[in-house]
Amino acid sequence: MVKRLLKQVVGIDVAQKELVVSLGKMDEDALSLIYAFKTFSNNQKGFTALVQWVAKQTVEAFPLRYVMEATGVYHESLAYFLVAKAYRVSIVMPNKITNFFKTLETKTITDKSMAEAIALFGLEKKLDDWVQPKKVFRNLRQLTRERDQLTVERTMLKNQLHAEQTEADPSETAIERMKFRIKVINTQLKEIMAETKAIIDDDVEIKRTVELITSIPGIGPLTAAVVIAETNGFELISSKKQLTSYAGLDVKEKESGTSVKGKSKISKRGNRYLRKAMYMPAMAAIRHSERYKAVFVRIVSRNGIKMKACVAVQRKLLEMAYTIYKTKTPYQADYLQIRTTE
Repeated sequence: MVKRLLKQVVGIDVAQKELVVSLGKMDEDALSLIYAFKTFSNNQKGFTALVQWVAKQTVEAFPLRYVMEATGVYHESLAYFLVAKAYRVSIVMPNKITNFFKTLETKTITDKSMAEAIALFGLEKKLDDWVQPKKVFRNLRQLTRERDQLTVERTMLKNQLHAEQTEADPSETAIERMKFRIKVINTQLKEIMAETKAIIDDDVEIKRTVELITSIPGIGPLTAAVVIAETNGFELISSKKQLTSYAGLDVKEKESGTSVKGKSKISKRGNRYLRKAMYMPAMAAIRHSERYKAVFVRIVSRNGIKMKACVAVQRKLLEMAYTIYKTKTPYQADYLQIRTTE
């Protein structure tokens, strides 16, 4: 007699070009088993092949869930594809998978072992269904990411222009072309900022959230827009700890055995756009806010590492943005700790 299945999970380790997939199931005796493995291309053709393979390997009558990490942007197309096909999808914060992996007997991290860990996590945990972000958040995210890419391109062009201008025999035509491209990018950046402002102004709730977040020293409307866009208006977030992990600003301890402890560092396993957006606000807060300047000085005096202190300020600013969003209370410079329900 075939045992009834409580769960069937497709664990997916997503990379830029491929999907590493493990299938797992849990029977009525609560026994978990990983029983199949395959790799697919991370594109529409691969998505179709994936669901076809899963259909052959699973039992239609029992619950099935696709589970993946919320790292980078490479999982998004697959998530939209699966939801459009009415499959149940869960997207998990990377720190949860990492911590779960540490509890397993397998200690070697490979794409296959990570896919298996994701499948086991889905079998053993109760997961929520992923909900597509609202269109307004998607539009904001597309604009802020486009702006980031254009800014990087402009910086590269300015460096090239400087190098050409300092040549012994510079090419005037090359210089003019580079100046023209920089001018075009500047125009496009202004257009993006205007579109971003229009989106914010047209939504009362988002406009109010931006006003609250920009009350924090160092954080301007653009950074607020990035924070809102990359977190779907904080819909992805349930705690400050989860937020810093999602941004990859959580601290990762390096240990060997019981006696050797290496230097701690941020994980960087998270949303790079959110992490990058907090750098300049942190620098501004360190210069102009006594509160954050004190944090910076205290950490530098303790370990002498300015970058570590700057990261700590980035983390505190991001946490403060979440606190202010939850409490709906503007930043108060003389209030050391605002409590929030998490």
